[in-house]
Amino acid sequence: MKVIKKLAQSLREYKKPTILTLIFITGEVFFEVLIPFFTADLVNAIKAFSAAGQEAAGLHDVVKQGLLLVAMALASLGCGSVAAITCAKASSGYAKNLRHDMFARIQSFSFENIDRFSSASLVTRMTTDISNVQMTFMMLIRMAVRSPLMFLFAVIMAFIMGGKLALTFVIVIPVLVFGLLLIAKKAMPAFRAVFKKYDRLNESIEENVRAMRVVKGFAREDYEKDKFGHASRDICKDFTYAERVVALNNPLMQLCIYFNMIFILTVGSKLIITSGGTLIDVGQISAMLTYGFQILMSLMMLSFVYVMLTMSAESARRICEVLDETPSLSSPEDAVTEIKDGSVDFENVSFKYSAKAQKFALAGINLHIDAGMTVGILGGTGSSKSTLVQLIPRLYDTTEGTVRVGGRDVREYDLEALRSSVAVVLQKNLLFSGTIKENLRWGNPDATDEDLIEACRLAQADEFVRSFPDGYDSHIEQGGTNVSGGQKQRLCIARALLKKPKILILDDSTSAVDTRTDAMIRAGFREYIPETTKIIIAQRIASVQDADMIIVMDNGRIADMGTHEELMARSPIYRETYEQQTSGGEDDE
Repeated sequence: MKVIKKLAQSLREYKKPTILTLIFITGEVFFEVLIPFFTADLVNAIKAFSAAGQEAAGLHDVVKQGLLLVAMALASLGCGSVAAITCAKASSGYAKNLRHDMFARIQSFSFENIDRFSSASLVTRMTTDISNVQMTFMMLIRMAVRSPLMFLFAVIMAFIMGGKLALTFVIVIPVLVFGLLLIAKKAMPAFRAVFKKYDRLNESIEENVRAMRVVKGFAREDYEKDKFGHASRDICKDFTYAERVVALNNPLMQLCIYFNMIFILTVGSKLIITSGGTLIDVGQISAMLTYGFQILMSLMMLSFVYVMLTMSAESARRICEVLDETPSLSSPEDAVTEIKDGSVDFENVSFKYSAKAQKFALAGINLHIDAGMTVGILGGTGSSKSTLVQLIPRLYDTTEGTVRVGGRDVREYDLEALRSSVAVVLQKNLLFSGTIKENLRWGNPDATDEDLIEACRLAQADEFVRSFPDGYDSHIEQGGTNVSGGQKQRLCIARALLKKPKILILDDSTSAVDTRTDAMIRAGFREYIPETTKIIIAQRIASVQDADMIIVMDNGRIADMGTHEELMARSPIYRETYEQQTSGGEDDE
């Protein structure tokens, strides 16, 4: 019930077409059930007309009954057509709203929330799962209303028209209901299992596409094909089993229909002959055959609805998991929207990614950075350099201690305001499909062409952009696959500069450029953005050697900090790294 209420919230402006569908479906069923009743009258009128020697009065009755049937058929057709239109509008609109709500919720997630779902799982939930729920919703507002009404009306009319003949349904209906329930019960586990396997299939596809260069570099195409084939075969196996079971619906339905027809025709014909048509006539038998078909078909449609509900129940649950996920980070009430300056303070900060984690990724961090300083961060792989800077724009919250920006706790700021003042350029930052101008304006949608050129000049990107045939209007493929790693990094730096941030964080984001270009970028920072606090994570000491302060990280702690000269004098880790890098350079020469 909780899941239904949650999903129903996405209906919104499509409540009206949903209600109209229900109304017109009811009208369609009403006329469909009446048609056999009046068909019986037409058969009897034709019989009377023939027996009376084709009198004018009898012909009038035949024409009258015929026109009435045509009118009801047209009314049923009209109601059905309108119901189909409103149903399509309601189901498609509902899926649109549901997809929008899911995407909006995902956009509000913090990194902590996203870590709970794989990207492949989120894709499956927004595509396959929503499609299943959409299909089920469409069936619910059509078949789930139509079938019970058809069953109820047809049973009532069958007993009115057929009398003792209607007893056949006392035998057929329980058999069909039991068979359909058994079939649905057998198919349910397979339908439930298949969605988890969809996640694995999508994960395999996503992983392969992203790592295509690595796959080809190691000649692992056959391995990836086998892995994909295995996931695909698992889905095929479950679906084949489920569909094989569900396919038994049809022969069971046919068995009940033909048994019903044989019974009605045999017993009905005997009653007509023995009673001379006083107990039952030909028109009633024709109506009973039609009502029997309607009753059994309505039960079959209900079984399809049951199977679809079973299939979509898991999809609905998975969708609600995303919709119910509460963002772990949010702006407080009366949030501060203005950041005073780019100063940064860490006060007894410790952090771990999960409450269940036994080890802190960061422990006992105390640090003060003045506004406008250039700070370098060095450390080995796994020393939590990136984790440290991710706490500044509040991508994660501290487990213990406080991070301050501009003299205030980051948890006091409006998230959008804080992140607008802190620009982060990652080593693997992405470019989006579109022109270079469109990508750059992610930093500032209102930036002029002159602003774009200035930012690119500071990031040492202007020269290579101008070398493209279309310059700043050149198209960037999804992910920036048509530019080099160094070009991509420089465009990402330019994009960050357009934010005019108070704090600029470069997370190893010059690793793909040469040392000369790296030095020119840093020189541009000193000259043109002196008031911006610059935090540079690097593997090369040359990238941070001239920084106002260098922080050496080791195993989630600050091992030492100071200028290049100070660290050379007292930090074994820094001195050893420097000597290895400089001696390596000399050997290369």
